[in-house]
Amino acid sequence: MTKSSDHDRLIRCDMQPGFFAWMRDHPVSLAVTTYQAGKLLFLGWNGNTVSLHAKNFSKAMGLDVSEDGSLALATRDEIRLFRNDPLLAPDCNPNNPGYYDALFLPRVSYFTGNLFAHDLAFVKDEIWFVNTRFSCLATASGAYGFEPRWQPSFISELAPEDRCHLNGLALRDGVPSVVSALGRGDGKGSWRENKSSGGILIDLESDKIILDGLTMPHSPRWHKNRLWLLNSGQGELLMLKSPGQAETVCKLPAYLRGLAFFDDYALVGLCKIREKKTFGGMPVEERVGQLVCGIAIVDLVRRECVGIFEFTDGVDEIYDIRVLDGIRQPNLFLRDEDPADDSITAPAFSYWIREKPAPAAVAAADA
Repeated sequence: MTKSSDHDRLIRCDMQPGFFAWMRDHPVSLAVTTYQAGKLLFLGWNGNTVSLHAKNFSKAMGLDVSEDGSLALATRDEIRLFRNDPLLAPDCNPNNPGYYDALFLPRVSYFTGNLFAHDLAFVKDEIWFVNTRFSCLATASGAYGFEPRWQPSFISELAPEDRCHLNGLALRDGVPSVVSALGRGDGKGSWRENKSSGGILIDLESDKIILDGLTMPHSPRWHKNRLWLLNSGQGELLMLKSPGQAETVCKLPAYLRGLAFFDDYALVGLCKIREKKTFGGMPVEERVGQLVCGIAIVDLVRRECVGIFEFTDGVDEIYDIRVLDGIRQPNLFLRDEDPADDSITAPAFSYWIREKPAPAAVAAADA
């Protein structure tokens, strides 16, 4: 399937009753990326059922949302920055006013080149991201494709060789804390030599490996003062008990990527394995007859999956997930989708400028 046809594939989905009930009962929506289908997906609640809204981006990967309403997205050769404008959201669809309660507008694009950017995060006024191609952590830059900020001690030089397949980044108290990688080699693509048990977690402050023997780990995250991660090739959600020791919280029927939290629940990305040469032969394939693609909700107290939203066609892999707290129906505006519409914002007001007449086309802040 070519990239363009992946964009155009009809998305079909289904959900278990537990997922439906969870989305109904919690004041959130989900932002989800899939690089295979090239989309940023919003799963919301429209008052009756779960809604799905898709925007096309080439190789959509790492994702983060800040407390001030900014959204950052890593794509094939850019890191794109959007900002929520709740004033314009209710009128972004003049045919259905009031439907959306958040609208992310494009603000900045950092042209990085194809760095295989994976996880990213807002760190104060910077965007940090995992520069997988150069085996380092980097920041987005207005002057360069990237600015290196940290590299594992076993990486002798920064070269475009994807030596250890650095992929995951966890913040603790707003500071980069832990990264995941698929290996610890220093040669070009050397992580491929031991995919089934070469995965590691590295603590940035000590620059020490705090967990090894993992099967293609992804998505380390701090939540409630505990470190969690996905042991992707085993289909396991893990919690670190102490350096060198982790326990399995839940096993799921998929290769796992993408992890977010809300209260006592984890939102976990489920993937099929399309690319057998690199990702085939994982233990989860032996345990599960047919892998699932979608989003699983895991109750961390009961340690079990309580519901799955499944993509039955059109999406085969998930990369990242973020919970949009307090937002039920998000949207994202791309200027090339409808050139007749334009959004203009300022600190005190926001306006829609439309060539065609539209009802309720102006949203302004109180003076």
